[in-house]
Amino acid sequence: MSEETGNEQKTGMSPPKILGVFALAMINVAAVLSIRNYPSMAMFGWACIGWYIIGTVLFLIPLSLAAAELATMLSDKGGGVYAWCREAFGDKGGFVAIFCEWSNNLVWFPTVLAFIAATLAYAISPVLQTDKIYLFVVMMIAFWGTTTIAYFGENVSTKFQNVGVILGSIIPSVLIIILGVWWIASGQQMVLPPFSPGEIVPTLNLATLPFFATVILLFAGMEMAGFHALETKNPKTDYPKAIALSAIIIFLCTVIATLAIAFVIPADDLSLAAGVMQALQYFFEAANIPWAVAPMAVLITIGGAVSLAAWLIGPAKGLGVVAVEGNLPPVFNRHNKYGSPVAVLLIQAGIGTFISLLYVFLPSVNQAYWILSAITVELLCIVYFTIFAAVIKLRYSKPDAPRPFKIPGGLAGIWIIGGMGAFGVMFSFLVGLMPTGEFTAAETVSYVLGILIGTFLLAVPPLIFLKMKKPSWVEEGAGE
Repeated sequence: MSEETGNEQKTGMSPPKILGVFALAMINVAAVLSIRNYPSMAMFGWACIGWYIIGTVLFLIPLSLAAAELATMLSDKGGGVYAWCREAFGDKGGFVAIFCEWSNNLVWFPTVLAFIAATLAYAISPVLQTDKIYLFVVMMIAFWGTTTIAYFGENVSTKFQNVGVILGSIIPSVLIIILGVWWIASGQQMVLPPFSPGEIVPTLNLATLPFFATVILLFAGMEMAGFHALETKNPKTDYPKAIALSAIIIFLCTVIATLAIAFVIPADDLSLAAGVMQALQYFFEAANIPWAVAPMAVLITIGGAVSLAAWLIGPAKGLGVVAVEGNLPPVFNRHNKYGSPVAVLLIQAGIGTFISLLYVFLPSVNQAYWILSAITVELLCIVYFTIFAAVIKLRYSKPDAPRPFKIPGGLAGIWIIGGMGAFGVMFSFLVGLMPTGEFTAAETVSYVLGILIGTFLLAVPPLIFLKMKKPSWVEEGAGE
């Protein structure tokens, strides 16, 4: 921990203005554009278009617009989601929102780490996917490596994300799209039936409803650039442009690349864990270039690491601002000379390492893992509902505050956009309580209770910390 004096260095509250439109857009793309989601959507064939449209209308568009208005309105405040929700609902609302966004990561980290390790195995030896020692070693290298990058502040982490998201997310997505076009143009057989408008309409029933929550949150992360408002050169103009650019890139890459996979692999044969590499093997073998699988595995591994870094850094910065303001014990308020919240980074790395150990070496806890995964969805729903509620409330409580970007349509517009987003996440919260096929009917009650209790336990700590708050915490935060 740095012992240097000076408010700017210790808290990171006045960092250099180094981020422009492209850098901000890449932060969002890194957080949202996840190649590992393509196979699960490709299983729906043409109907994946309908599912993506539902997610776009009920979540991506509302969140993008709400984040643009809040970030430009509060561009002089650090903390992203914390600053936005605190402005509307005070310390409790802001603290709960950012803590839920941070705590859900603790369970999510091992899943993306496992994806990174399993994908890299294709570049070394595919049989390593089942080697627990290999999985854990690679997971820890990726986890602590990205934590180390975050330690060196915005300048280093932004460069990593800018390069990494192009190499590991955009290039593989574009290549999958190009291969899909080549597959059709070369006369290869498509496994999907002929297209018709009715094919894109999703089937909504009790079996597909739990999937609704997954679809809505496929675009989670569009608020990540907001955590970097203090490092943005001109947030009032750059942030809305970055939001628009990232939303277009994410939507086009996601929809078209998913369809390209659906063209090639029958839904019954599609592996959710390795579907992307499975599709690439199909493509490359048909093109007589099987050697290309290994380098693509390396690129997609980089994309996984970049996605991990975006979620690892953003909420940690928000929680660091909470600590600086004296709402957490002083142990959390440790920033180094690069402005990074090193205490929060180390705490989350320690917890994430422990959960990764359980994930790799205790596979028998499958049902418990499904419950934890469902809890991450519920926690994110709390975060996003608070964001949509905040953008509506601030139109009433601070109607005259400068808003360089403003959701059009006046109060009617804000209610339509904020209302659609709030409805989407509330419905996702409810269907997220529905059990998966892992659970019998007799286990349903315990499953639902497990999710509700777990969500409560991971959302309530901010209220406890605020009750325990001491004047000395504020004094130390101000003095850091």
